[in-house]
Amino acid sequence: MNLRELLKKYGNNVGLHMKAVRSYAHQLLMALRLLKKCGLVHADIKPDNILVNESKLSLKLCDFGSAGYVRDQEIAPYLVSRFYRAPEIMLGIPHDYGIDLWSIAVTLYEVYTGKIMFPGKSNNHMLKLFTEVKGKYPNKLIRRAQFRDQHFDTNCNLLYHEVDKVTQRDKVTVLSNIRISRNLEFELIGEQDLDRDGLSQIQSFRSLLEQMLVLEPIKRITCGEAIKHPFFSMK
Repeated sequence: MNLRELLKKYGNNVGLHMKAVRSYAHQLLMALRLLKKCGLVHADIKPDNILVNESKLSLKLCDFGSAGYVRDQEIAPYLVSRFYRAPEIMLGIPHDYGIDLWSIAVTLYEVYTGKIMFPGKSNNHMLKLFTEVKGKYPNKLIRRAQFRDQHFDTNCNLLYHEVDKVTQRDKVTVLSNIRISRNLEFELIGEQDLDRDGLSQIQSFRSLLEQMLVLEPIKRITCGEAIKHPFFSMK
């Protein structure tokens, strides 16, 4: 079965145990490291494209239909399934291995919580949802974006597009005062009553996700660095 089916069967809306998440995270990062050694980007990592063996202990990446050499990557705003799509793809910025790392991070959040991290309805909506966790986009990142005019004004304010419920016309809101409104640690804890060790594991997991979900690709943690994160040395 794939990871999506596993989640639906054993962790529907609640997610899986941290021990399983840690093991799966390590295996996915090791797979990513191998792809990087081969100079490949998978470009469609999501629970549906991760196979789980019968014992539920071993994972394998599948569906390499979108994969390609990093040197051949082209700007394409709809590369990778939307919920798992990195911001640089939507912005129109040259991308590399970091897009797979982003996909793994949001997949791991989903595996642990049972909920999709960024359930956006469009690229523009996704870019807005990212700000709720990560805050404002750096101006220098926006200025590099090929599609900046679709999503930002000349002052680098995010332009949020939505359909007006009354007129059914496109409504554009200038988001000039963006603040972080989601608490990742709170979301990971959920309704659990955790002891000190459990809380420590959540905090370490949050730290890993935060570093994998940096908006600026160049500042995002690398696969090799992620594998060495303290989260993987915890019991």
